[in-house]
Amino acid sequence: MTERRAQERGTLMMDRPLAERPRERMVQRGAQSLSTSELLALLLGTGRRGVSALDLADDLLSKMGGLRELLEADVRELRQIPGVGHAKALAVLAAIELGRRVSALGGEAIVKIGSPKDAADYVMDKLRFLKKEHFFTIHLDTKHQIIGEETVSVGSLNASIVHPREIFKTPLRRSAAAIICAHNHPSGDPTPSPEDISVTQRLVRAGTILGIEVLDHIVIGDKRYISLRERGFMDAAIEME
Repeated sequence: MTERRAQERGTLMMDRPLAERPRERMVQRGAQSLSTSELLALLLGTGRRGVSALDLADDLLSKMGGLRELLEADVRELRQIPGVGHAKALAVLAAIELGRRVSALGGEAIVKIGSPKDAADYVMDKLRFLKKEHFFTIHLDTKHQIIGEETVSVGSLNASIVHPREIFKTPLRRSAAAIICAHNHPSGDPTPSPEDISVTQRLVRAGTILGIEVLDHIVIGDKRYISLRERGFMDAAIEME
């Protein structure tokens, strides 16, 4: 928090000069001129006794650990912040979900994954230039249209890093029907390792239990990819059940 913000903390919104109030600044300069705290303050509407909406927004971001962590919060977590009741928590979560849905539109067209090549094309430029392994998931609806995506972990692929609870946490929140996993090999060679195969089969079995199908695991190299579905490793996981 800046020194100025620290000095202003506790000043109610109505006591601030008009030019410093988020609502008035948004009207005059547009939403892009507001800080994250100010945008959040507009969603909250009011603060609590002796605390402005802007100060409450600062508290919320601080206690949640920042904007990225706020994106994965639920009602129970938000309501633990003094001054954030049920209605405020729902307003914040509704705004986050709207942002997700706008992001998932992917421009003018809804992206649908119909084949391993579609999935590889979607993630190729996101992953092939990275210097470390990134494990990435694509979240799909019942029509296999993309409703979200997430970088779950960064580092060498192993069962402790790519744990089912981390992989399926966000898809469950988004009510995804299926996911596609992908990760890159910085060497440029997409040949799957035994660990790649083991992790994939573990995720397939976990997804079956949770009701979220793991459609494929795409390994990305330099302009090349390998689909573990096409190689038969996904079927092998099902046969092991």
